[in-house]
Parts: sequence; C-alpha cells; structure tokens
Amino acid sequence: MCRDGAAAHALIYGLAGYGLPGRGGRRARASRTSQESQGQERRSQSADFAISAHALKLSGMTIRNTTTRWGAVAQFLHWLIVVLLITQVVLASIADDLPLGMKKLAMLARHKSVGITILGLAVVRLLWRWMNPTPPLPDTLKPYERVLANVTHAALYLLLFAMPLSGWMMSSARGFPVSWFGFIQLPDLVPKSKPLYEAMLATHEALAWTLGAVVFLHVAAALKHHFMLKDNVLRRMLPFTKIR
Repeated sequence: MCRDGAAAHALIYGLAGYGLPGRGGRRARASRTSQESQGQERRSQSADFAISAHALKLSGMTIRNTTTRWGAVAQFLHWLIVVLLITQVVLASIADDLPLGMKKLAMLARHKSVGITILGLAVVRLLWRWMNPTPPLPDTLKPYERVLANVTHAALYLLLFAMPLSGWMMSSARGFPVSWFGFIQLPDLVPKSKPLYEAMLATHEALAWTLGAVVFLHVAAALKHHFMLKDNVLRRMLPFTKIR
C-alpha cells in the first residue's frame, strides 16, 4: 500500500511538471489574464475619448464662426455663391449669343433659377452672420481702409439682393413667369409694363457692372492681404488652412 501511495504521488507530481496546473498556477494565470483585459479596456477607452474630444474640437472650430476665422457654414455659403455668380456670367453670355428661340428662353430660365438660388443663399448667409461672431479686421488697417472694407462688404450684400430682384421684376414686367428650375412657380413682383421692363433691364445691366467692379475690389483686397500684408484675412475664409 505504501508503495502504491508513493507511486500515485509521483505520478501526480510528474503530470503537474508536464503542464497540468495546480491551484497556484491557475490563480497566477487568471490574474495575468484579468490585468491584460483591464489594460486593453483602459487603452480602448483612452482612444475613444481622444477621438471624441478631437471630433468635438473640430466641430466647434469649423461649423460656427469664431473671432479668428470663418466657420465651415460661412465658408461654404461664400464659395457656393462665388461659383453661382461665375455660372450666372457664363449663362448670360451664352444667352446673349443665341438667337431668339426656345434655346435662348431655356438658357434665360436657367439664369433666372440660379439668380433665385443666389437670393435665397444671400438671405441664409446674412442670417447666419447675425447669429455668429464676426472675425474683426486686422489692427494694422488704416481708418480709410476700414471704411472701404465695410462699404465693400455692405455693397456686396446689397447687390446680392438687388441683382436677383431686379431680374425678377424685369421678367414680371415683360410678362415672362419666373420659376425655380421648373419646380416652384414664383409670383409676379410687378404688373406687365413695357416702360417698366425697359427701366428694369437698364437697372439690371447697371447692377451687373457694379457688382463686377465691387467683386474686383474685394478680390484685389484679399490678394493684397495674403501676399503683401501676409495676414489672415484670406486664410480665415479658406478651408483646411491654419491661422498664423
């Protein structure tokens, strides 16, 4: 019996030496597994927190205006209106070169629809400007330069409203309906009248040339700020740029 008991103990200890864990081994391994799991969980939580904080920071920096730069909404509205103004020049030039007919009328209809779009975007942009802080002009500007900058900005907003409205009234006075890309029929602003049509035609053309001159001044000033004065006036309206 003693020999059998000794053999049994030897067999148990021998099997334990070949990898069968005892209580101490199971506890150590379980502790290591728990520590590794907790470490992975902490690293995952830290990464999630960093991503959330970065996203929150980006959203706060880009969506709304700050005192140092224009937000993503203001930038989007600004550059979308720029693209649509260029589109208007192209459409008007094409329409002028076409003979009177359906193609000319279709091109003018698109011109009117884009103009109505610009009018709506100008309203949204002005409301957004009132709801957000406005980046101030640089302190290095002289008094007359500040006055010129404010007058130019006010003239741009005024022309963004006056140009579409004058074209709308011109069409109404001519007896041509105005619609937004054929989806929404807009009411006539004025009754049909040939003298009024001729007056609004002259007004629309004069406003177009005025808008071109004001836009030229605006672009020239922005380029001067960027390349000569080397400040942030243009950079704060450009997406994906850093403020110095």
